[in-house]
Amino acid sequence: MTVTRGTGIRAALRALPLVVGLLSAAVAPAGAVSPGPVTSLTCEGKGVDPHAQVRYRTETLIHAPLRTVWRLQTDVERRPSWQPSVMTAERLGHGRLRAGSAFRWTTPVPPNPATPATELEITSTVGQLRHHSCLRWTGPAVGEGLRIDGVHVWTFTATGDGVRVRTEETHSGAQVDADVPTASELLRASLEAWLRDLRTAAEARG
Repeated sequence: MTVTRGTGIRAALRALPLVVGLLSAAVAPAGAVSPGPVTSLTCEGKGVDPHAQVRYRTETLIHAPLRTVWRLQTDVERRPSWQPSVMTAERLGHGRLRAGSAFRWTTPVPPNPATPATELEITSTVGQLRHHSCLRWTGPAVGEGLRIDGVHVWTFTATGDGVRVRTEETHSGAQVDADVPTASELLRASLEAWLRDLRTAAEARG
């Protein structure tokens, strides 16, 4: 993979609508945000990449049943129906999502000074899953002139008035490591947008 230098890298990163997470057209806080976690989230004892320079953690409270939130998050083939930035999504296997399951999804990348218009293809593989409790997946996001390796952890906790959803993600790769502040801001925005979309969809279903 060719590494673009200088302003080209910054322009490419700023042009991405999302980098493994999802960045919608408008970015707004997802709810109760935890921007500086003391310890990383884990699922079945596994967390994010401890060596990654780009990382972000946030959370929100969703006023919907846990089963609704969990179903939306794990029915990965239907993500385009509630996440506008997901163009396509497919399972690379059958049955209920579980450890070892993989899914592939795509999102557009607009033209910019570093790369032409392309699609970012992300292949996520579930490493850990505890029903109605947590998820952890890993995988590369690949586009023309781009490669980002991500680790993403989710936890779900039922409360008296809904579900507390926490998420943490790390990114690594030549492009993001070349401009950590920009890549970190893009990751922040993408995770906030993802939680916002999940909350909106879940609360609409009740």
